[in-house]
Amino acid sequence: MELTEFATRLDERLDVEDLDGLDYAVNGLQVGSEDGTVERAAFAVDGVALTFEEAVEWGADVLVVHHGVSWGGIDRVTGKEYERLGTLLRNDLALYAVHLPLDAHRELGNAAGVAEFLDLDVVDGFGREGPATVGIRARAGEPQGVAEMRDRLADLPNDGVRVLDFGPDRIEDVAIITGSGTDWLDEAREEGVDALVTGEGKQPAYHEAREAGVNVFLAGHYATETFGVQSLREVVEGWGEGIETTYVEHPTGL
Repeated sequence: MELTEFATRLDERLDVEDLDGLDYAVNGLQVGSEDGTVERAAFAVDGVALTFEEAVEWGADVLVVHHGVSWGGIDRVTGKEYERLGTLLRNDLALYAVHLPLDAHRELGNAAGVAEFLDLDVVDGFGREGPATVGIRARAGEPQGVAEMRDRLADLPNDGVRVLDFGPDRIEDVAIITGSGTDWLDEAREEGVDALVTGEGKQPAYHEAREAGVNVFLAGHYATETFGVQSLREVVEGWGEGIETTYVEHPTGL
C-alpha cells in the first residue's frame, strides 16, 4: 500500500479534521516520503529512540504512535530532535502520529478503551476543548466500589494506581480523559460524575477533587494511552491488504 493512502485512511477513520486547530500536536503523517510504501507497520504509544530502534530492527516501513515528534512545529533539528529524526531518515522509517483524535474517538480511542476495560458503557463525550471533546463519559451497568475500580486499573501496565477518594463509595457515572486530565475537574463537578479516570495529575488536583466531591483515579499516563494504537493495529489488519503488524511496548511507569 502507498504510504499516503495508509495515512489518509487513518486520518479519515479517526476524523482527524474534526480536531484541526485544537491540538497542539501535529496529527497525521509527520515523517515520510511521498513515494513510500507500507508492507510492515509497527505501533507504539511513544515516538522515541527506543521505539524507533525496535521498529527498524523489526523491519517496519511505518511506525504509528500516539505521541509523535512535532508538538506545534520543530524550530531546530539539533540535539534529541536530530537523533530521533536521524534514526527515521537513515532507515526510511515513516512516522504517523495522532494525539487528541486518538484520545477522543468514541470507538477506537484511548478513553473508549479504558471504558471497555472497566466494563463501562460510553454514553457521551467529556472534556470540552473548543467545539469538541477529548474524552468520554461512561456509565456502569452495576455500581463499582472505589477499591474495585482501583484494583481493575492496577492491571494496566503501571506502577500502581493513586486514588483521591473524595467522591461516592459506589461509582456509576464516570468521566474518562486519558493522559493528563485533571484540568477538567471543574467540568466533572458541573456534570455531577462520581469519578474521573485519568493518567496523571497536577498538584492542585487534590483540593479540586476534594471540593468537587469527585473520586479521581490516576492510573498512569502511559497505561491509559495504550488502547488507541492497539485499536489502530486491528483496523490496519482488518483492511485485508496483507500488511504485517507488530506492537512495540515500552511502559514508562508514569
